[in-house]
Amino acid sequence: MDRVYNFSAGPSMLPLEVLETAASEMTNYKGSGMSVMEMSHRSKEFDGIIKDAENLLRELMSIPENYKVLFLQGGASTQFAMVPLNLFRNSKKADFIITGSWAEKAAQEAARYGTANILASSKADVFSYIPKVDKSKYSPDADYFYITTNNTIYGTRYTTLPETGNVPLVGDMSSNILSQVYDVSKFGLIFAGAQKNIGPAGVTVAIIRDDLIGHAMDITPTMLNYKTHAENDSLYNTPPTFAIYIAKLTFEWVKKLGGVAAIQKMNEEKAALLYDYIDNSSLFKNPVAKEDRSLMNITFVTGSEELDKKFIAEAKQQGLVALGGHRSVGGMRASIYNAMPIEGVQKLVNLMKKFEMENK
Repeated sequence: MDRVYNFSAGPSMLPLEVLETAASEMTNYKGSGMSVMEMSHRSKEFDGIIKDAENLLRELMSIPENYKVLFLQGGASTQFAMVPLNLFRNSKKADFIITGSWAEKAAQEAARYGTANILASSKADVFSYIPKVDKSKYSPDADYFYITTNNTIYGTRYTTLPETGNVPLVGDMSSNILSQVYDVSKFGLIFAGAQKNIGPAGVTVAIIRDDLIGHAMDITPTMLNYKTHAENDSLYNTPPTFAIYIAKLTFEWVKKLGGVAAIQKMNEEKAALLYDYIDNSSLFKNPVAKEDRSLMNITFVTGSEELDKKFIAEAKQQGLVALGGHRSVGGMRASIYNAMPIEGVQKLVNLMKKFEMENK
């Protein structure tokens, strides 16, 4: 079977060029006589890989010098505990805006170690918008302010970041890192699971400002202390070496395409193509507030569970796979991360047009 257009929310589609490079180097990485999967994380070869990965990410995201770049394990879900354990240092209080399941889980985890102050939530409306919160509600003594920049399940994103002043802004950027330009200096900490726009599952990137490192709570396990990893250049223990290698190849691919600004333009074009069709469709509808629509995860429904299932089945037959919505919301979801070419989105739109004509 030929390669399909994979609309999975994650693990997701990777650039074909990256996969082909990895395949060509699979058994003999650059004359080393071994695979990256086989080499020591203390070896000269892997030292070059992880340093190149960090330097490329710094370049792509214009990461200031006073931020550490860490390659960690445990996924974004481990960060839900790691963040409060490291940042609860004074008031042991954090402000949260709940825009989806992952922000909700992060707040629940933080509440184990301090106070998780919920400023607003869009849960009552199935997380179909980003709540607008007046600055007067922010806690001036909070140890951090937490947001999820893009909500994979519900298809929303922040188009304007909260202005949190001296309170460090923490962003879970798992599903839209490298998809659009961000000013890293607006954040105290950014983290992202790799399996959407960076590489395979197994590595989590954390970008943390230097002054936030070294203040972990006494109960913090060694492996959950950012200082442990910052002092050891992400090599305190064996890191997910192959996942970091694929991340490096992906960063090279992004750079080759013109960097994050160029990728953002491509993503905006892909998203506009799909949203424009949905907005003019008499069958398909997008439930998200227009001003808060994600560039990465586009949700849509027909209003009939039977028709939704029929569409997903027909799409799969056409090589358009993983279009089912998250089990908690149903419907359809097209995750169009960086690696999804515009041809995949066009093929999806063409099928939607045909399906609509045949199911009026």
